Amino acid sequence: MGSIAAFCAGVFLLYWPYLWCWYKKEDPEIYGLRWSADRRAVAETLAVTAVVLAVLTAVAFAWPWEELPRRRGLRSVMELAASGLAAAVIEETFFRGWLQPVFAKKLGHFAAIVAVNLIFAPVHLVAAPYWISLCTFFPGLVMGWLKYRHDSLLPPALFHFLGNVWAIWFFPSPVGF
Repeated sequence: MGSIAAFCAGVFLLYWPYLWCWYKKEDPEIYGLRWSADRRAVAETLAVTAVVLAVLTAVAFAWPWEELPRRRGLRSVMELAASGLAAAVIEETFFRGWLQPVFAKKLGHFAAIVAVNLIFAPVHLVAAPYWISLCTFFPGLVMGWLKYRHDSLLPPALFHFLGNVWAIWFFPSPVGF
C-alpha cells in the first residue's frame, strides 16, 4: 500500500470511532475507548504476552523458510518499533475500541471477539500479503479478550505492540521482510 493510502487508512481507523461517537452523541467511554489500566491489568497483560510469545517463538524457530531470529540494525529496529506502536494504537482503537463493542451489542461479547478477528486478520494481508498473515487471527482473540476483560484499550494495545516488536525478529514469512 502506498504511503499516502496507508496514512489515510490509519487516520480513518484511528478517528472513525470518535467521529461515530460524536455523530451518535454517545460518550466514547460507552465503547471502552479509554487508555487506562491498573497494575493488575498491566501485570496480567505482560504475563499473557510472555506465554503467547514463548509459544510463538518456539513455532518460529521451527519455521522452514528462513533463519530466525533476524539480524537488524538499530535504526531499522527503531523504525519498525515506531511503526509497530502506531499500528497497535490505530488498530486497537478501531477493532477493539469501536468495532468489538458495536458487534457485542448484536452478537454478545465472545461472538463479537471472533467476528472482529475475522475482519482484523485479512486486513493484515494488505501490509504482508502472505497466507501466514491470517494467523494474526489468533493473537487478535487474545487482544479481544484483554479488551473485554479490562474494558480499556491499554491492555490489548500493549499486547499488540509487544507482539509487533517480537515480529521484528521472529515473524515467519515465506520471504524475509
